[in-house]
Amino acid sequence: MTEIIGVRFQNTGKTYYFSPDGKKLTVGQKVIVETARGVECGTVAISNRMVEDDRIVAPLKPILRVATERDLAQLEENARREREAFRICEEKIARHKLKMNLVDVEYTFDNNKILFYFTADGRIDFRELVKDLAGVFRTRIELRQIGVRDEAKMLGGLGICGRPFCCSSFLSDFQPVSIKMAKEQGLSLNPTKISGTCGRLMCCLKYEQDAYESLLKITPKNGAVVQTPDGRGVVVDSNLLTGALKVQLDSRPDAAPNDYNRRDVKILREPSSKGGRQEKKELEELED
Repeated sequence: MTEIIGVRFQNTGKTYYFSPDGKKLTVGQKVIVETARGVECGTVAISNRMVEDDRIVAPLKPILRVATERDLAQLEENARREREAFRICEEKIARHKLKMNLVDVEYTFDNNKILFYFTADGRIDFRELVKDLAGVFRTRIELRQIGVRDEAKMLGGLGICGRPFCCSSFLSDFQPVSIKMAKEQGLSLNPTKISGTCGRLMCCLKYEQDAYESLLKITPKNGAVVQTPDGRGVVVDSNLLTGALKVQLDSRPDAAPNDYNRRDVKILREPSSKGGRQEKKELEELED
């Protein structure tokens, strides 16, 4: 077992383990640590605790110090510089007539590098832009192209549920989301209904997927041929959560469907699945 603290460098995102170096730290404290990018200031997201050795990557780097008043002043100064760098970069992008959208600017804590995050439809030749920016800021410049999901995570906003984006409030990593999840949860396959503000499938489709997968294994699908206490029939409607079924009996084709529970029927034949190629292609594009 090893004692660790968890440090996060953004409001949301991955939490990295460091050695507390004998210090007792609380969640929310600012600490100075050494990372692959250099010296950085992060926020304690996990206070002192013991974890198994196989959960850490050795050697575990110790924190350098708890952030001082001078360090916090440096953070504020970096934030001011980032706003100014954002304005200058936008002017340079317009001057070079590049089809790219600047999303965010980040100074490393020690000012050894400035990172410019942007989105674009395709590959962008920004070599001249980098030279121009390096001439202005006299430090290392890195332009990093990000996807629309990362853009939503950085900018934040409100989802169709009325709450802040999951990605910008608590999700540390993006989980794979697929059209199959929307189908299995009985949602409309209209892209505008199942897409987030970023234009990709909503992350929340992942939350209840395990429960739906379990229920799908024991619930007959619409179109399935089943044996009921009243004879053979076809499922015309089903509710995964309650297990309620409506079955059109073969012996009473003109009557209203009978109500059953999935516990009361036996599946004889699963329904065949059909779908248009064009519709499938359009929906798959939302998964990227």
